[in-house]
Amino acid sequence: MRNYRTSIVVVLSLVIFLNVARAGSERKVVHIVYLGEKQHDDPEFVTESHHRMLWSLLGSKEDAHNSMVHSYRHGFSGFAAKLTKSQAKKIADLPDVVHVIPDSFYKLATTRTWDYLGLSAANPKSLLHETNMGEQSIIGVIDTGVWPESEVFNDNGFGPVPSHWKGGCEIGENFTSSLCNKKLIGAKYFINGFQAENESFNSTDSLDFISPRDFDGHGTHVSTIAGGSYVPNISYKGLAGGTVRGGAPRARIAMYKACWYLDDEDITTCSSADILKAMDEAMHDGVDVLSISLGSEVPLSDETDIRDGMTTGAFHAVLKGITVVCSGGNSGPDSLTVTNTAPWMVTVAATTLDRSFATPLTLGNNKVILGQAMYTGPELGFTSLVYPENPGNSNESFSGTCEELLFNSNRTMEGKVVLCFTTSPYGGAALRAARYVKRAGGLGVIIARHPGYAIQPCQDDFPCVAVDWVLGTDILLYTRSSGSPMVKIQPSKTLIGQPVGTKVATFSSRGPNSIAPAILKPDIAAPGVSILAATTNTTFSDRGFIMLSGTSMAAPAISGVVALLKALHRDWSPAAIRSAIVTTAWRTDPFGEQIFAEGSPPKLADPFDYGGGLVNPEKAANPGLVYDLGLEDYILYLCSVGYNETSISQLVGKRTVCSNPKPSILDFNLPSITIPNLKDEVTLTRTLTNVGLLKSVYKVAVEPPLGFKVTVTPETLVFNTRTKRVSFKVKVSTKHKINTGFYFGSLTWSDSMHNVTIPLSVRTQILQNYYDEN
Repeated sequence: MRNYRTSIVVVLSLVIFLNVARAGSERKVVHIVYLGEKQHDDPEFVTESHHRMLWSLLGSKEDAHNSMVHSYRHGFSGFAAKLTKSQAKKIADLPDVVHVIPDSFYKLATTRTWDYLGLSAANPKSLLHETNMGEQSIIGVIDTGVWPESEVFNDNGFGPVPSHWKGGCEIGENFTSSLCNKKLIGAKYFINGFQAENESFNSTDSLDFISPRDFDGHGTHVSTIAGGSYVPNISYKGLAGGTVRGGAPRARIAMYKACWYLDDEDITTCSSADILKAMDEAMHDGVDVLSISLGSEVPLSDETDIRDGMTTGAFHAVLKGITVVCSGGNSGPDSLTVTNTAPWMVTVAATTLDRSFATPLTLGNNKVILGQAMYTGPELGFTSLVYPENPGNSNESFSGTCEELLFNSNRTMEGKVVLCFTTSPYGGAALRAARYVKRAGGLGVIIARHPGYAIQPCQDDFPCVAVDWVLGTDILLYTRSSGSPMVKIQPSKTLIGQPVGTKVATFSSRGPNSIAPAILKPDIAAPGVSILAATTNTTFSDRGFIMLSGTSMAAPAISGVVALLKALHRDWSPAAIRSAIVTTAWRTDPFGEQIFAEGSPPKLADPFDYGGGLVNPEKAANPGLVYDLGLEDYILYLCSVGYNETSISQLVGKRTVCSNPKPSILDFNLPSITIPNLKDEVTLTRTLTNVGLLKSVYKVAVEPPLGFKVTVTPETLVFNTRTKRVSFKVKVSTKHKINTGFYFGSLTWSDSMHNVTIPLSVRTQILQNYYDEN
């Protein structure tokens, strides 16, 4: 019996040892534990409840404390903690927990912009003056930090900080609270999630600053675009000179640094756990707008999946009246690439400005070709021009491909201007080609490539000029036909206004929405190509200013417009503000010319390229009618896409029962109509809210998509002192008998002053429905 007991003890000890060993061997990674809408207003109580939950799981207060990364306690309830896979599964089974998922990471996705968009300070009746340039609005920016010494954060002439501000400035490496002022009113940093996932990160040796200070420059740049103060006489390389300012130059800026530079990988990355904490703090601090120029990559996680943590944080922010503006991504021109697709976010595409950097190339036969460059060095007089190719009588290998210039012999390029061709969609191909040519003793490079890719200056102002393949082929034919081909390169000049056309940028990600095709994304477009704004003094720049391109630059342009609208209409919801921007947008450029979407080949822009169109700030201030959304509308959406009732109840903080049958996503009250799978006909509903004259009458006009019939009932909407909201129905039927791609049209309500226009996108999916039914 004694031996039997001893055996049991030995076996139990062994089991315990093996379990402990197995638990110890499991890797702990950061998990986000999402608990939905907070159930208590005291943040200390909320955090204590998080610690108790971890304590019950891990067995001790000390382990719970060491495991905790962030406590989310202002905008919603939840926490980030270092957990093993088995621990995460246990905590996910608790009744109060909505979701538990591993941390994920996001990537970072001026002088002319505001005059181009008609938002000029010269007009005393403009939106800028009507809102005192947004002085009572607070723009929260989640990014790489801020360079507080930049001139764009001067607070000359600013009044007191808005009374609804509850935030502050956090001290850290090379950053004191005294660096904040009446312009830069907040600066915080969030690094726990990043550090937990990057254990090799050495905060002492890192080039980045462990503080709100910006190392990358991206955060300072986007802050400038959204709300930078006036700074006169700024140019970049002597080009694009003028006064730099943000869209709302008197709005206050609050920076939430959640993105960090990894020295050993030379990348900047942002932990979802840190982004969520930044959003949580911003909700507490009182920001009016959240500007987020970050994004994930396709395939995306849907809104019912907490893996897209930013979407969850944005949902709570919007319910608290904060408009969340996000970049749409830089994976264009392919379709289905747009990111940040949640219907409560404002998702932004990027366009060019009416500006180009013309660079004359004069060939030896006196033909002048206009290329594009940012070359401000001296004129390069007539110089030998070469296209490296095997002449057919040589054993040497030559290549005119830009990527392979590295392998050409120096004597092929020495003392010459080199022509090369590239199919690469990335600007780095041009920079590398210039580097290869310069290293070989060449004097300049002409790069033939896809039209529309962003122009960048080459290092040391080396002459590198971009042309499209047509012009590149013209130059190539000249070099082959001439016994001694020559070229002269003149410095670049800035051209603005006509005849430079506006285009959706090649890199700008396109719809349709890969998660919910019935939700139009992007929502709106703004300039995002070669935008001049502030940066850090650690970056190659002119007077602390640099040109960058991306939807990262377009999103804060919309944030600046939102700040002005919020200053003018404090009671407007985020959905009303989004509607005002979308329904008043230009579907042409400001000169009335059609907007093209760059790609291969270029085409006329449609709603999947630019949403409602190019933002028109002055019109957005007085839209007449808006498509508004409230909590019940968002619940309808969540039910329609399949959230279970328990998750919805925890998300919104009240018991929710979805209707049976579930509601149609087509009835979600967006300022757009997208029908991705029409078979015969469908009828949907929209509701308009009057924000204009109390007594007004609107009549409908429809541009139906090709091959579709669109009927609107009623055709007239009457608003008065008693009737401020009116619903209407839209019946869409098709003449198509086959599966089609998307066709586009529009629906406009007009009175004597306003045109309230939404895009209409329809696709037949007859075969799919056939299989569903059989």
